[in-house]
Amino acid sequence: MSKVKIITDSTAYIDRVFASKHNIEIIPLSVNFEGKTENEGFPGDFEEFFQRLAKSQDFPKTSQPSVGAFSVAYNKALDEGYEVVVITISSKLSGTYNSASTAATLVDETKISVIDSESTAANLKALVEIALELTNKDMAREEIVAEIEMQKKKMGIYLTVGTLDYLKKGGRLTSTAALLGSLLNIRPIIALKDGKLEGIAKVRGKKKALEKMIEAIPEETSLISICHIYALEEALELKAIVEGSFPKTRVTIEELGPVIGSHLGPKALGICFKY
Repeated sequence: MSKVKIITDSTAYIDRVFASKHNIEIIPLSVNFEGKTENEGFPGDFEEFFQRLAKSQDFPKTSQPSVGAFSVAYNKALDEGYEVVVITISSKLSGTYNSASTAATLVDETKISVIDSESTAANLKALVEIALELTNKDMAREEIVAEIEMQKKKMGIYLTVGTLDYLKKGGRLTSTAALLGSLLNIRPIIALKDGKLEGIAKVRGKKKALEKMIEAIPEETSLISICHIYALEEALELKAIVEGSFPKTRVTIEELGPVIGSHLGPKALGICFKY
């Protein structure tokens, strides 16, 4: 049986050391901001970007990895004797899945499986960690794919923002709606449904939004991740509240980077969960 190598993209926000230790290949998305295009990077690399974003009038543009970037990673893995399982950000949020799939057809589809996570961030990271556990049990590529396809259906994401400015800049809110929302202290609750982000509620104040997000977490949840965009202190406070409501559940804190963070803005918070 061939060894299996796990490949994902940078929106899983997997720690650089963890990825290196476990031989996980990270294919980065990129961000064009203030005239410069850079790869997204890893958790711990993002503070300067969000400091600049908070002061800038420019709105970043994000780009999927190229077919060539995946092809290079595939060929290297196959040359080293691996088969490959690729898990990407939702195809409804990015063209990354399409790039990964096209590259597989060009290299060797008989040894490469590409999975649309229908998610991102901490949930994508959780799927990668599950796949890693299965590779350590010497499970075949096809078995790993079947398990990941099942596990990805048992996840959810809720998000809210610190300001409406970035939803406006990204075209998700009109200027009038953003102005009115700001005057009334309205905060949207955004959920990931069927692989795409949808507004599901509007409430007065960020605190109330977070309370409703916690209320919506299923009781049988096995993993909860508090995701933040340049808001570690608030994330720690939210983690303590969630731990009080779910004392038997593992709760982690995850940092989100520029690709996701550009659209939500600094001080946004999210709750990712797996049940």
